[in-house]
Amino acid sequence: MSAPALRHPDRLFIGGAWVEPHSGRQIEIVSPDTEQVVARVAEADETDMDRAVAAARKAFDEGPWQWLPPAERVAAMARLVEALRRREPELAAAWTQQMGGMASMAPYLAARGTQNLQAAVDLGGTFPFISRVESDAAAAAYVVHEPVGVVAAIAPWNAPYMIMAAKVAPALLAGCAIVMKPSPETPLEAYIIAECAEEAGLPAGVINLVPAHREASDHLVCNPGVDKVSFTGSTLAGKRIGEVCGSRVARCTLELGGKSAAIILDDFSAEEAAKVLSGAITMLSGQVCAMLTRAIVPRRRHNEVADAIATAMQQIRVGHSDDAAAQMGPLAMQRQLARVESYVEKGQKEGATLVTGGGHPTHLNRGYFFEPTLFADVSNDMTIAREEIFGPVLSLIPCDDVDDAIRIANDSNYGLNGSVLTHDADAAWRVSRRIRTGNVGQNGMRTDFMLPFGGYKQSGIGREGGAQGLMHYLETKTIMLDAAPAQTA
Repeated sequence: MSAPALRHPDRLFIGGAWVEPHSGRQIEIVSPDTEQVVARVAEADETDMDRAVAAARKAFDEGPWQWLPPAERVAAMARLVEALRRREPELAAAWTQQMGGMASMAPYLAARGTQNLQAAVDLGGTFPFISRVESDAAAAAYVVHEPVGVVAAIAPWNAPYMIMAAKVAPALLAGCAIVMKPSPETPLEAYIIAECAEEAGLPAGVINLVPAHREASDHLVCNPGVDKVSFTGSTLAGKRIGEVCGSRVARCTLELGGKSAAIILDDFSAEEAAKVLSGAITMLSGQVCAMLTRAIVPRRRHNEVADAIATAMQQIRVGHSDDAAAQMGPLAMQRQLARVESYVEKGQKEGATLVTGGGHPTHLNRGYFFEPTLFADVSNDMTIAREEIFGPVLSLIPCDDVDDAIRIANDSNYGLNGSVLTHDADAAWRVSRRIRTGNVGQNGMRTDFMLPFGGYKQSGIGREGGAQGLMHYLETKTIMLDAAPAQTA
């Protein structure tokens, strides 16, 4: 699978032009399958961040984008969608090469990323940016939704195109200018977005691209010209961003970590639970913020369910991301592999039972591969039940009854996702209402990015997706007049 044919990988996209990075440095992208360098792109430093913000600031403050009628912005976004659709095979290949995602799943994720933009196009035709309302204080009163301003869009490495598109889409529809800061491990998709934005004729400075490491990224967040930060990533980094934005009352949307629980009810068989949970924990090699990483089971069924999950995990074939017979690929990078290994060691030291997995597959001598792993007899106060591992490691926690299961599920700093494993929709509804989490699915990990997605507690602030997600890129203004104006565009 060849690398995407980028036009200017050695440059940054700032102010509508492909420019050389200030430092002249490049970022090396390493394949987690082979541990070999597969691509290089320009690296932005603090000077480049300031240039990008200045370009976005100029585009927003002086340019036409925010003042265009929504229909004209939607038309430009539709051209962007068409350009991206033509390059979905490259977007899919980029994901597989950079983070080792399964080639069989890559086309689906690429299409979902483009669908995020298409959904914004569709929403733009109906969203009430200007509404006349009744008021005792004025003859003509209006509620107007206007763009928040310059947005720093910071995406993670696990689903870089889909998540970056989920930020770019509402920001463009709102009329914002954007500085894209992709993860240094997975910048290729953002390059394709920038190239397609140029092809679609978006005004200069409306979209900018600055791949960078942590120090320069922090400089971007601290820049007072940034009106809003939209960040998806770790809770630790999210806390830092929240502090910076809070210090100057900048807006932020934070989609952070999770330690999501699946509650197994009595009508759901051990074999059914094993199929759902082993399939979920191995998706993207467990590197999903909404992953179901805690399974809560009635104590009397604990051993039966543990045996069933172990059997299912042992049948999962781990292999290279382009291996059609493989069901799970590598972890995305060496440091992620080391992180997962350290948590497995902690789980054993704290007394959890390692039922299966816990090591490197013996048939693979290169790459960042790890076995699907199950811990049983886990107490909810153990480190592996409290902290996000971001790997294919599942903790099985016994409970006394449904009330105890809900207590355990809610006993977490996180609240991003959850599931209720049952054939009884009424029971799933009742339990779902009591779980303190932003998303709950019956019988598995369900996500729909056309609906609002986000978390409670330390899983984040705000929502992405749908009209609710768009609102986070808008400011609300009330206008009260003595008479209705001739035009309300």
